[in-house]
Amino acid sequence: MTKTDFNRFWQVLEGKQTELGRFLRNREGIAIEKNADALDEVQQAAERELAIRNLDRESELLRHVKNALGRLEDGSYGVCLHCEEEINPKRLAAVPWAQYCISCQEIADMRKAQHADDEELDQELVTAA
Repeated sequence: MTKTDFNRFWQVLEGKQTELGRFLRNREGIAIEKNADALDEVQQAAERELAIRNLDRESELLRHVKNALGRLEDGSYGVCLHCEEEINPKRLAAVPWAQYCISCQEIADMRKAQHADDEELDQELVTAA
């Protein structure tokens, strides 16, 4: 990886980390408010559930971004965590925090559909390598 590529990916990942950090600090959507109207309470509960799901998704993405920054620092960025092959530069341009090449990502997605716990899946893929 050239110094220019390194700097470009670093800037993109740092920017994404900052953006996600701002999003995750905003937790207004998960506040529990008591309401006299039962319908309003049900609607607020549904909105709160959606906000929590969004926070979970963005937290996971932030974890992937931080891991990608760590891989940039240690020189392993752009290498699939499963098969240890180089990740296609076009994939990295589209998804700079990508952990896996396309083939391994497809396997991960299939397993993820079968497993409820993302952490267990990531650990399986890393230890299988």
